[in-house]
Amino acid sequence: MLPLNVPPLSIYLHIPWCISKCPYCDFNSHKITDSVEERAYITALLADLEHDLPLVAGREIGSIFIGGGTPSLFSAEAIGLLLKGIRSRMSCEDGMEVTLEANPGTLESGRYAGYRDAGVNRLSIGVQSFSADALARLGRIHGPDEAVKAVVSAKSAGFDNFNIDLMFGLPGATPEQALKDVEHAISLEPTHISYYQLTLELNTLFHHHPPPLPPEDDLWQVQCQGHGTLAAAGYGQYEVSAFALPGKRCKHNLNYWQFGDYIGIGAGAHGKLTRPPGQVERRWRLQSPQDYLTHAENPSVVAGSRILNKQDLMLEFLMNALRLTDGFPTTLFSDRTGLSEKELQKLLKNAFDQALIEPIEGHVCPTPLGGRFLDDLLTSLA
Repeated sequence: MLPLNVPPLSIYLHIPWCISKCPYCDFNSHKITDSVEERAYITALLADLEHDLPLVAGREIGSIFIGGGTPSLFSAEAIGLLLKGIRSRMSCEDGMEVTLEANPGTLESGRYAGYRDAGVNRLSIGVQSFSADALARLGRIHGPDEAVKAVVSAKSAGFDNFNIDLMFGLPGATPEQALKDVEHAISLEPTHISYYQLTLELNTLFHHHPPPLPPEDDLWQVQCQGHGTLAAAGYGQYEVSAFALPGKRCKHNLNYWQFGDYIGIGAGAHGKLTRPPGQVERRWRLQSPQDYLTHAENPSVVAGSRILNKQDLMLEFLMNALRLTDGFPTTLFSDRTGLSEKELQKLLKNAFDQALIEPIEGHVCPTPLGGRFLDDLLTSLA
């Protein structure tokens, strides 16, 4: 093994509650009840953070992402306490990117100014579609008007960096409707758009009771027209489903895809840390929110951990880095895994032979074919 360079470090914070569970969602999310106390959960998150502090002593945080669930169910005061607690415990980069996931709805939109004052400087707004019918089929609690209102409220609150989540391949949707969604999103002037296909994930209602989805030919047409429309509007694709205006790529997600380190705290959160003497460790928290709250102050809140072996290191690095349209420099592979470029070339031989990837000036990049059939590309590495 080669020496491991210490990569950038981020924090992911998971807030696991939603107003209702969407039928396509496979995240650790639970319907919120009156018994949920946000102050108690913020206290638990900060107590949980303490367990990982000795593992990252002296390192600086480059980004924070508050996801869920629906983090915007929590008050701006609670989010402010959380961010203040992190800053008091860790060194943070100047101008650090701090993202909060927010779902449209009249109960939340008035909080955006408070989130801004609390230290959040980037929002990710879960619009999914601007079609009332599509939103109803997805089990979303908002309609098109609430989606637009959320964006307008965020901009009025001073957010000049925000993402809109859009899904395509929705039940009953046509290519024309999908194009309207993209055009509507662009008209709201987000700095970033996540545009991804609905998939029927295991352990979801949609997986057990599949809705009628558009045919494959329609899906390819929708993907191509969506990508083309985004490109024409100035949104550059830098990952399978991520499009950004110049200078507005999501720093936090890039750290994932470039195999950086991140602390994961909150119910069911996962983390990845580079540990001396050159090992990469995965760590995960208790999944049940109640169990998490009960054990947050104890080391048992860390439900498990494992050191990645050589095969895991190679595959996990490539499963992330090959999502990037520009691929990755071969030196990054060695920096983040401690493995040689020679070992990388051996692993990539099948993908090269199938024209799924190509070398470009010291980079490994997915070809257009590899980008389209990413699952086949990743399978070729096994």
